[in-house]
Amino acid sequence: MTFIGTLLCFAVTLLLAIVGTAIAAVLRGVHPDMRIAYRYIAMPMALVAGGIILVFSIALEVRHYRQMKTLSAIEKMN
Repeated sequence: MTFIGTLLCFAVTLLLAIVGTAIAAVLRGVHPDMRIAYRYIAMPMALVAGGIILVFSIALEVRHYRQMKTLSAIEKMN
């Protein structure tokens, strides 16, 4: 889940960064430097999003484990 979320975030951010870089280059009248879109925009955003997704996934799994453990204990009591 973390890997897919990170890839999806990278793809969407890269698309937006490329469009933004192209628009900025047209407005300035220079050739667009697409390295900026990869290095300084898309990759850092994907890494941050991947970290957030990883923490969120771990929290959900821990919550699910504790819930199943509690339900199992209640079932054994009956």
